Amino acid sequence: MPRKKIYDYESPEIVVRFEPKRCIHAEECIHGLPEVFDRHGRPWIEPEKGSADEIAEVVLRCPTGALRFERRDGGPAEMTPTSNSGRVATDGPVYLEGDLELQMPDGSVVRETRVAFCRCGASQNKPFCDNSHIGAGFEDSGALAERSVGGGEEEIEEAPLEIRVIADGPLVYRGPLEIHSADGASSQAGVKGSLCRCGASQKKPYCDGTHRAIGFHDD
Repeated sequence: MPRKKIYDYESPEIVVRFEPKRCIHAEECIHGLPEVFDRHGRPWIEPEKGSADEIAEVVLRCPTGALRFERRDGGPAEMTPTSNSGRVATDGPVYLEGDLELQMPDGSVVRETRVAFCRCGASQNKPFCDNSHIGAGFEDSGALAERSVGGGEEEIEEAPLEIRVIADGPLVYRGPLEIHSADGASSQAGVKGSLCRCGASQKKPYCDGTHRAIGFHDD
């Protein structure tokens, strides 16, 4: 896996860590604390201009995990959510939040709490979204296909959400997950399923095997 570029912005109370390739400009930080997060500023993050509590709260609103923090003042660290949830964005990614264990195609394992996964198949930072869906003209209402999220007999009360990134294929997950449609009008819960990454499934956001027919490649 390529080495990540991560930048630290520090004050005596808190360190804000920023991974540019994960940022898709949701702008929760800019709207939440503009005196600290200023896209036109150099540097664009100045943690000394806000309290550690305020900054930590805003960082947790970042839906992609591009922003993280480390407290230096003895304040609480980022907590792992006690439940796993997802939201499908209209014409965009699927956002997941929870206790997430990503198993990458190269065998590495990454623990996350907030991610935005590509659904259009065009991202240059797969499996994560990089806003390529905009240029690719990806269109999807963000509705949930009429099918079970999975499971049946198996019940998992509390566990990490294990997500296997299948090479040239979907995201296969196992563990408790509740997925919400873009408009929030519907949701589905289950413990097993697979999410489309190629952008061509007819059962979005779920995989229907179309990636094989179109020759999807994730490199």
